[in-house]
Amino acid sequence: MRIAVLAERAPAERRVAATPETVRKFAALGATVGVERGAGAGAGIGDADYEAAGATVGERGALVAQADTLLGVQGPEPASLDGVQPGTLLVAMLDPRRERARVEAYAARGLEALALELIPRITRAQAMDVLSSQSNLAGYKAVLDAAAEYGRAFPMMMTAAGTIPAARVFVMGAGVAGLQAIATARRLGAMVSATDVRSVAKEQIESLGAKAVFVEEVQGIAGEGVGGYAGETSEEYRRAQAALVSGHIAKQDIVITTALIPGRPAPRLLSDEQLATMRPGSVVVDLAVEQGGNVEGSRPGEVVERRGVRIVGHRNVPSRLAADASALFSRNMFNFLSAFWDGGAGRVTLPDDDEIVRGARVTHGGRIVHEALE
Repeated sequence: MRIAVLAERAPAERRVAATPETVRKFAALGATVGVERGAGAGAGIGDADYEAAGATVGERGALVAQADTLLGVQGPEPASLDGVQPGTLLVAMLDPRRERARVEAYAARGLEALALELIPRITRAQAMDVLSSQSNLAGYKAVLDAAAEYGRAFPMMMTAAGTIPAARVFVMGAGVAGLQAIATARRLGAMVSATDVRSVAKEQIESLGAKAVFVEEVQGIAGEGVGGYAGETSEEYRRAQAALVSGHIAKQDIVITTALIPGRPAPRLLSDEQLATMRPGSVVVDLAVEQGGNVEGSRPGEVVERRGVRIVGHRNVPSRLAADASALFSRNMFNFLSAFWDGGAGRVTLPDDDEIVRGARVTHGGRIVHEALE
Protein backbone atom coordinates (compact mmCIF):
# COMPACT_ATOMS: atom_id res chain seq x y z
CA MET A 1 0.00 0.00 0.00
CA ARG A 2 1.27 3.47 -0.93
CA ILE A 3 0.15 6.15 1.51
CA ALA A 4 0.30 9.89 0.90
CA VAL A 5 0.01 12.21 3.91
CA LEU A 6 -1.41 15.54 2.75
CA ALA A 7 -0.52 18.97 4.12
CA GLU A 8 -3.58 20.79 5.47
CA ARG A 9 -4.67 23.89 3.60
CA ALA A 10 -7.79 24.87 5.55
CA PRO A 11 -7.56 28.13 7.52
CA ALA A 12 -6.44 27.75 11.15
CA GLU A 13 -5.56 24.08 10.60
CA ARG A 14 -2.13 23.20 12.01
CA ARG A 15 -2.59 19.48 12.59
CA VAL A 16 -1.22 16.65 10.45
CA ALA A 17 -2.70 13.20 9.81
CA ALA A 18 0.46 11.19 10.44
CA THR A 19 3.47 11.63 12.71
CA PRO A 20 6.87 9.94 12.58
CA GLU A 21 5.52 7.49 15.16
CA THR A 22 2.68 6.32 12.91
CA VAL A 23 4.86 6.43 9.78
CA ARG A 24 7.03 3.78 11.45
CA LYS A 25 3.95 1.75 12.35
CA PHE A 26 2.65 1.84 8.79
CA ALA A 27 6.09 0.85 7.50
CA ALA A 28 6.12 -2.09 9.93
CA LEU A 29 2.91 -3.33 8.31
CA GLY A 30 4.57 -3.17 4.90
CA ALA A 31 3.19 0.12 3.59
CA THR A 32 5.26 2.86 1.99
CA VAL A 33 4.58 6.41 3.12
CA GLY A 34 5.06 9.71 1.33
CA VAL A 35 4.54 13.01 3.13
CA GLU A 36 3.78 16.30 1.43
CA ARG A 37 6.55 18.79 2.01
CA GLY A 38 5.91 20.95 5.08
CA ALA A 39 2.89 18.88 6.21
CA GLY A 40 4.05 18.67 9.82
CA ALA A 41 5.32 22.22 10.23
CA GLY A 42 2.28 23.46 12.14
CA ALA A 43 2.65 20.62 14.64
CA GLY A 44 6.38 21.12 15.09
CA ILE A 45 7.40 18.16 12.90
CA GLY A 46 10.05 18.78 10.28
CA ASP A 47 10.46 17.04 6.93
CA ALA A 48 13.71 15.53 8.22
CA ASP A 49 11.80 13.90 11.08
CA TYR A 50 9.56 12.12 8.58
CA GLU A 51 12.52 11.04 6.46
CA ALA A 52 14.24 9.65 9.56
CA ALA A 53 11.09 7.59 10.21
CA GLY A 54 11.29 6.08 6.72
CA ALA A 55 8.94 8.31 4.73
CA THR A 56 9.72 10.09 1.50
CA VAL A 57 8.96 13.82 1.32
CA GLY A 58 7.69 15.38 -1.88
CA GLU A 59 5.16 17.59 -3.61
CA ARG A 60 1.44 16.91 -3.56
CA GLY A 61 0.98 16.23 -7.26
CA ALA A 62 3.54 13.45 -7.43
CA LEU A 63 2.45 11.87 -4.15
CA VAL A 64 -1.24 11.87 -5.05
CA ALA A 65 -0.61 10.33 -8.48
CA GLN A 66 1.36 7.44 -6.96
CA ALA A 67 -0.75 6.76 -3.85
CA ASP A 68 -3.62 4.37 -3.32
CA THR A 69 -4.43 5.87 0.11
CA LEU A 70 -4.62 9.58 1.00
CA LEU A 71 -4.58 10.68 4.63
CA GLY A 72 -5.73 14.10 5.87
CA VAL A 73 -7.11 15.79 8.94
CA GLN A 74 -9.76 17.73 7.01
CA GLY A 75 -11.01 16.75 3.59
CA PRO A 76 -8.84 18.26 0.82
CA GLU A 77 -10.27 20.37 -1.96
CA PRO A 78 -11.01 18.03 -4.89
CA ALA A 79 -9.23 20.42 -7.28
CA SER A 80 -5.99 19.78 -5.38
CA LEU A 81 -6.12 16.04 -6.18
CA ASP A 82 -5.34 16.12 -9.90
CA GLY A 83 -3.84 12.82 -10.99
CA VAL A 84 -5.54 10.74 -8.29
CA GLN A 85 -6.47 7.23 -9.41
CA PRO A 86 -10.06 5.94 -9.20
CA GLY A 87 -10.50 3.60 -6.25
CA THR A 88 -8.02 5.50 -4.07
CA LEU A 89 -8.94 5.62 -0.38
CA LEU A 90 -9.33 9.08 1.15
CA VAL A 91 -9.41 9.02 4.94
CA ALA A 92 -10.02 12.23 6.90
CA MET A 93 -12.67 14.20 8.75
CA LEU A 94 -14.89 15.14 5.82
CA ASP A 95 -17.85 16.94 7.42
CA PRO A 96 -20.05 15.44 4.68
CA ARG A 97 -23.33 16.99 5.84
CA ARG A 98 -22.03 20.52 5.45
CA GLU A 99 -19.62 19.79 2.59
CA ARG A 100 -22.00 17.93 0.30
CA ALA A 101 -20.59 19.45 -2.89
CA ARG A 102 -17.09 18.39 -1.92
CA VAL A 103 -18.26 14.84 -1.23
CA GLU A 104 -20.01 14.71 -4.60
CA ALA A 105 -16.73 15.76 -6.22
CA TYR A 106 -14.91 12.92 -4.43
CA ALA A 107 -17.48 10.49 -5.81
CA ALA A 108 -17.07 11.92 -9.30
CA ARG A 109 -13.32 11.28 -9.11
CA GLY A 110 -13.95 7.67 -8.07
CA LEU A 111 -12.51 8.06 -4.58
CA GLU A 112 -13.55 5.80 -1.72
CA ALA A 113 -13.97 8.49 0.93
CA LEU A 114 -14.05 7.50 4.59
CA ALA A 115 -15.14 10.06 7.20
CA LEU A 116 -13.41 9.36 10.49
CA GLU A 117 -15.93 11.42 12.46
CA LEU A 118 -18.70 9.06 11.34
CA ILE A 119 -17.09 5.95 12.82
CA PRO A 120 -19.72 4.56 15.21
CA ARG A 121 -18.96 5.12 18.88
CA ILE A 122 -18.88 1.46 19.86
CA THR A 123 -16.46 -0.40 22.10
CA ARG A 124 -14.49 -1.92 19.22
CA ALA A 125 -13.90 1.51 17.72
CA GLN A 126 -12.83 3.43 20.82
CA ALA A 127 -9.18 3.58 19.75
CA MET A 128 -10.29 5.05 16.40
CA ASP A 129 -12.50 7.78 17.85
CA VAL A 130 -11.16 11.10 16.56
CA LEU A 131 -14.11 13.01 18.01
CA SER A 132 -13.23 11.92 21.53
CA SER A 133 -9.49 12.46 21.23
CA GLN A 134 -9.88 15.93 19.74
CA SER A 135 -12.77 16.97 22.01
CA ASN A 136 -10.72 15.99 25.04
CA LEU A 137 -8.06 18.50 24.06
CA ALA A 138 -10.68 21.11 23.16
CA GLY A 139 -12.20 20.90 26.64
CA TYR A 140 -8.80 21.37 28.24
CA LYS A 141 -7.86 24.28 25.98
CA ALA A 142 -11.24 25.98 26.54
CA VAL A 143 -10.42 26.38 30.22
CA LEU A 144 -6.96 27.77 29.44
CA ASP A 145 -8.49 30.21 26.96
CA ALA A 146 -11.01 31.27 29.60
CA ALA A 147 -8.24 31.79 32.14
CA ALA A 148 -6.30 33.91 29.65
CA GLU A 149 -9.31 36.21 29.13
CA TYR A 150 -10.41 36.29 32.77
CA GLY A 151 -8.83 39.19 34.63
CA ARG A 152 -8.57 37.37 37.95
CA ALA A 153 -7.03 34.27 39.53
CA PHE A 154 -8.68 30.84 39.37
CA PRO A 155 -7.86 29.35 42.81
CA MET A 156 -8.71 30.77 46.20
CA MET A 157 -5.66 32.55 47.60
CA MET A 158 -5.22 33.43 51.25
CA THR A 159 -2.71 36.22 51.71
CA ALA A 160 -1.71 38.66 54.43
CA ALA A 161 -3.61 41.29 52.48
CA GLY A 162 -6.79 39.26 52.45
CA THR A 163 -8.44 36.36 50.66
CA ILE A 164 -9.08 36.10 46.92
CA PRO A 165 -12.13 33.89 46.27
CA ALA A 166 -11.96 31.02 43.80
CA ALA A 167 -13.40 31.56 40.34
CA ARG A 168 -16.78 29.99 39.68
CA VAL A 169 -16.90 27.95 36.46
CA PHE A 170 -20.07 26.54 34.90
CA VAL A 171 -19.76 23.92 32.14
CA MET A 172 -22.77 23.37 29.89
CA GLY A 173 -22.65 19.95 28.26
CA ALA A 174 -20.87 17.04 29.92
CA GLY A 175 -19.65 15.05 26.94
CA VAL A 176 -15.95 14.40 26.38
CA ALA A 177 -15.06 18.10 26.04
CA GLY A 178 -17.23 19.12 28.97
CA LEU A 179 -15.87 16.48 31.32
CA GLN A 180 -12.29 17.46 30.48
CA ALA A 181 -13.19 21.12 31.03
CA ILE A 182 -14.56 20.23 34.46
CA ALA A 183 -11.42 18.31 35.37
CA THR A 184 -9.11 21.07 34.13
CA ALA A 185 -10.98 23.85 35.91
CA ARG A 186 -10.91 21.81 39.10
CA ARG A 187 -7.16 21.31 38.78
CA LEU A 188 -6.76 25.08 38.45
CA GLY A 189 -8.63 25.53 41.72
CA ALA A 190 -12.00 26.80 40.52
CA MET A 191 -15.37 26.03 42.04
CA VAL A 192 -17.02 24.06 39.24
CA SER A 193 -20.61 23.22 38.39
CA ALA A 194 -22.02 21.62 35.25
CA THR A 195 -25.21 20.61 33.53
CA ASP A 196 -26.39 18.33 30.74
CA VAL A 197 -29.70 17.16 29.31
CA ARG A 198 -28.67 13.49 29.69
CA SER A 199 -29.48 12.03 33.08
CA VAL A 200 -26.50 9.66 32.90
CA ALA A 201 -24.14 12.67 32.96
CA LYS A 202 -25.08 13.65 36.51
CA GLU A 203 -23.02 10.90 38.08
CA GLN A 204 -20.09 11.63 35.76
CA ILE A 205 -20.12 15.32 36.75
CA GLU A 206 -20.21 14.52 40.45
CA SER A 207 -17.43 11.93 40.11
CA LEU A 208 -15.11 14.76 39.03
CA GLY A 209 -15.94 16.78 42.13
CA ALA A 210 -18.23 19.30 40.43
CA LYS A 211 -21.74 20.29 41.42
CA ALA A 212 -24.41 18.89 39.09
CA VAL A 213 -27.07 21.45 38.13
CA PHE A 214 -30.04 19.58 36.67
CA VAL A 215 -33.70 20.22 35.98
CA GLU A 216 -35.53 17.97 38.42
CA GLU A 217 -39.21 18.46 37.70
CA VAL A 218 -39.08 17.77 33.94
CA GLN A 219 -37.28 14.80 32.39
CA GLY A 220 -34.64 15.47 29.77
CA ILE A 221 -32.95 12.56 27.97
CA ALA A 222 -33.11 9.47 30.15
CA GLY A 223 -30.22 7.59 28.55
CA GLU A 224 -26.95 8.37 26.86
CA GLY A 225 -28.32 9.62 23.57
CA VAL A 226 -27.35 8.44 20.09
CA GLY A 227 -23.60 7.85 19.81
CA GLY A 228 -23.03 9.52 23.16
CA TYR A 229 -24.53 12.80 21.95
CA ALA A 230 -27.59 14.47 23.35
CA GLY A 231 -30.59 14.81 21.07
CA GLU A 232 -33.51 17.19 20.94
CA THR A 233 -35.46 17.81 24.16
CA SER A 234 -39.05 18.87 24.70
CA GLU A 235 -40.12 22.51 24.69
CA GLU A 236 -41.18 22.11 28.32
CA TYR A 237 -37.72 20.89 29.27
CA ARG A 238 -36.01 23.71 27.38
CA ARG A 239 -38.08 26.30 29.23
CA ALA A 240 -37.30 24.70 32.59
CA GLN A 241 -33.59 24.48 31.79
CA ALA A 242 -33.45 28.10 30.62
CA ALA A 243 -34.98 29.24 33.91
CA LEU A 244 -32.54 27.13 35.91
CA VAL A 245 -29.53 28.34 33.92
CA SER A 246 -30.59 31.97 34.17
CA GLY A 247 -30.59 31.80 37.94
CA HIS A 248 -27.28 29.97 38.05
CA ILE A 249 -25.08 31.89 35.61
CA ALA A 250 -25.71 35.18 37.39
CA LYS A 251 -23.37 33.83 40.09
CA GLN A 252 -20.72 32.47 37.70
CA ASP A 253 -17.47 34.03 36.53
CA ILE A 254 -16.85 31.70 33.58
CA VAL A 255 -19.20 29.64 31.43
CA ILE A 256 -17.99 27.03 28.92
CA THR A 257 -20.53 25.68 26.43
CA THR A 258 -19.92 22.42 24.55
CA ALA A 259 -23.31 21.22 23.26
CA LEU A 260 -23.60 19.74 19.76
CA ILE A 261 -26.22 17.68 17.94
CA PRO A 262 -24.89 15.67 14.96
CA GLY A 263 -26.18 16.91 11.63
CA ARG A 264 -27.89 19.97 13.09
CA PRO A 265 -26.91 23.49 14.15
CA ALA A 266 -25.65 23.75 17.71
CA PRO A 267 -28.46 24.32 20.23
CA ARG A 268 -28.75 27.82 21.66
CA LEU A 269 -27.95 27.65 25.37
CA LEU A 270 -27.33 31.28 26.35
CA SER A 271 -29.37 34.22 25.16
CA ASP A 272 -28.44 37.88 25.19
CA GLU A 273 -30.79 38.40 28.14
CA GLN A 274 -29.03 35.68 30.10
CA LEU A 275 -25.61 37.15 29.34
CA ALA A 276 -26.87 40.44 30.77
CA THR A 277 -27.29 38.78 34.18
CA MET A 278 -23.57 37.95 34.41
CA ARG A 279 -21.12 40.22 36.15
CA PRO A 280 -19.00 42.55 33.99
CA GLY A 281 -15.63 40.93 33.34
CA SER A 282 -17.10 37.42 33.14
CA VAL A 283 -16.01 35.10 30.31
CA VAL A 284 -17.96 32.70 28.11
CA VAL A 285 -16.18 30.17 25.86
CA ASP A 286 -18.35 28.79 23.04
CA LEU A 287 -16.83 25.55 21.76
CA ALA A 288 -19.73 25.11 19.33
CA VAL A 289 -19.19 28.45 17.59
CA GLU A 290 -18.33 26.87 14.21
CA GLN A 291 -21.60 24.90 14.18
CA GLY A 292 -23.76 27.97 14.76
CA GLY A 293 -22.87 28.60 18.39
CA ASN A 294 -24.42 27.85 21.77
CA VAL A 295 -24.18 31.51 22.74
CA GLU A 296 -26.03 34.43 21.19
CA GLY A 297 -23.51 36.89 19.78
CA SER A 298 -20.53 34.51 19.56
CA ARG A 299 -18.51 34.85 16.35
CA PRO A 300 -16.21 32.24 14.80
CA GLY A 301 -12.58 33.20 15.16
CA GLU A 302 -13.23 36.21 17.38
CA VAL A 303 -13.28 37.30 21.02
CA VAL A 304 -16.13 39.79 21.37
CA GLU A 305 -17.52 41.76 24.29
CA ARG A 306 -21.28 41.77 24.81
CA ARG A 307 -23.12 43.10 27.86
CA GLY A 308 -19.73 43.44 29.57
CA VAL A 309 -19.02 39.72 29.05
CA ARG A 310 -16.13 38.48 26.90
CA ILE A 311 -17.30 35.75 24.51
CA VAL A 312 -14.51 33.54 23.16
CA GLY A 313 -15.17 31.89 19.80
CA HIS A 314 -11.87 30.42 18.65
CA ARG A 315 -12.01 28.25 15.55
CA ASN A 316 -10.66 24.71 15.48
CA VAL A 317 -9.67 24.59 19.13
CA PRO A 318 -7.85 21.21 18.94
CA SER A 319 -5.55 22.71 16.32
CA ARG A 320 -4.45 25.26 18.94
CA LEU A 321 -2.69 22.29 20.56
CA ALA A 322 -1.45 20.99 17.24
CA ALA A 323 1.38 18.72 18.40
CA ASP A 324 -0.71 16.73 20.88
CA ALA A 325 -3.80 16.84 18.67
CA SER A 326 -1.79 15.44 15.76
CA ALA A 327 -0.28 12.70 17.92
CA LEU A 328 -3.72 11.52 19.05
CA PHE A 329 -5.38 11.96 15.65
CA SER A 330 -2.66 10.04 13.84
CA ARG A 331 -2.96 7.16 16.32
CA ASN A 332 -6.72 7.09 15.75
CA MET A 333 -6.00 6.99 12.01
CA PHE A 334 -3.51 4.14 12.33
CA ASN A 335 -5.81 2.16 14.62
CA PHE A 336 -8.61 2.47 12.07
CA LEU A 337 -6.58 1.39 9.04
CA SER A 338 -4.56 -1.30 10.80
CA ALA A 339 -7.77 -2.94 12.05
CA PHE A 340 -8.52 -3.80 8.42
CA TRP A 341 -4.99 -4.62 7.31
CA ASP A 342 -4.75 -7.72 5.13
CA GLY A 343 -1.25 -9.05 5.61
CA GLY A 344 -1.48 -11.40 2.63
CA ALA A 345 -2.56 -8.66 0.26
CA GLY A 346 -0.29 -6.07 1.85
CA ARG A 347 -3.04 -3.48 2.02
CA VAL A 348 -6.23 -2.37 3.77
CA THR A 349 -9.31 -4.42 2.89
CA LEU A 350 -12.67 -2.97 3.92
CA PRO A 351 -15.46 -5.54 4.39
CA ASP A 352 -18.83 -4.28 3.16
CA ASP A 353 -20.64 -5.91 6.07
CA ASP A 354 -18.50 -4.40 8.83
CA GLU A 355 -20.28 -1.94 11.13
CA ILE A 356 -17.32 0.42 11.32
CA VAL A 357 -16.80 0.45 7.57
CA ARG A 358 -20.49 1.08 6.90
CA GLY A 359 -20.45 3.94 9.38
CA ALA A 360 -17.38 5.65 7.92
CA ARG A 361 -17.78 5.00 4.18
CA VAL A 362 -19.19 8.05 2.40
CA THR A 363 -18.46 7.39 -1.28
CA HIS A 364 -17.82 4.16 -3.16
CA GLY A 365 -17.97 3.11 -6.79
CA GLY A 366 -18.51 6.64 -8.04
CA ARG A 367 -21.49 7.51 -5.83
CA ILE A 368 -22.44 8.63 -2.35
CA VAL A 369 -23.35 5.56 -0.30
CA HIS A 370 -23.78 6.74 3.31
CA GLU A 371 -27.37 6.32 4.42
CA ALA A 372 -27.41 9.71 6.15
CA LEU A 373 -26.51 11.45 2.88
CA GLU A 374 -28.53 9.57 0.28
